[in-house]
Amino acid sequence: MRKLSVVIPVYNGAATIGRLVETVLRELAAYDPEVVLVNDGSRDNSEEVCTALAMTHPAVKFISLRRNFGEHNAVMCGLNHADAEFVAVIDDDFQNPPSEIEKLLREAEKGYDVVYSRYEVKRHNWFRNWGSRMHNWLATIIMDKPPDLYLSSFRIMKRELVQEVIKYRGPFPYIDGLILRVTDNIGTCLVEHHARAEGRSNYTLGKLVSLSLNMFLNFSVRPLRFFTAIGFGLFVLGIVLSVYFAIWKLLNPDYAVGWASLMIATLTLSGVQLLFLGLIGEYLGKNYLDRNGAPQYVIKKKVP
Repeated sequence: MRKLSVVIPVYNGAATIGRLVETVLRELAAYDPEVVLVNDGSRDNSEEVCTALAMTHPAVKFISLRRNFGEHNAVMCGLNHADAEFVAVIDDDFQNPPSEIEKLLREAEKGYDVVYSRYEVKRHNWFRNWGSRMHNWLATIIMDKPPDLYLSSFRIMKRELVQEVIKYRGPFPYIDGLILRVTDNIGTCLVEHHARAEGRSNYTLGKLVSLSLNMFLNFSVRPLRFFTAIGFGLFVLGIVLSVYFAIWKLLNPDYAVGWASLMIATLTLSGVQLLFLGLIGEYLGKNYLDRNGAPQYVIKKKVP
């Protein structure tokens, strides 16, 4: 068995993926690495570039998906095709130097199931950094993530953990949620983070919201409990206010009941109810798609 596999999800990465693969194979040659490239429906010529890399280097596997399924789905595909004792996941944008994988590997060899990268300075733009902080804060609340753990996409996992993660066959994988489900033997390692080599981040506000909803709805029932608590709180508040205003009316019979307060209460309660119904609808919709056999990913091409 190889010592190291490196899974790289590729989306519009034609400008950088060639140099990235060459750097991985050169700088980690001591570990006889294999590289698993997964093209997630790129709109540029990433498929042609990755095909050429796989045909040139025996240590490179290439899988192309039929459409854009999302980063976590592409990573799941890569994990299913990685064979080594340790499996690292790295983005295709060169913001994490491949040489830093060796630091993660040395830390994982101490016995951790997974080692996450952490940074002194992140070279993302302010929006991406803000989105990452919000996502990690929500993960701490929703999934009991250790507060000091940063859920970076640059991580390395032991083979045993990978085998547990890929047991999930649903259409909405969230890698960090799957990891936190099965282990708390987690390490961290300080690594460098560089500015993006080419282009701009593919993460939009919509994708960040979608990722957070995926975390909420597939890996926790706490949002339902949160709204249950809100409903109970409003019920108690309603009883207290009813008693208070009944007594007030008895003591002040000439006091006119306000139309504005009635409308505010109606709109507030209606908004809470509709929001809760929408949340239930999201849970039901994802469960329907899961039961209906929606694919996690669909492979169009494999090389070799």
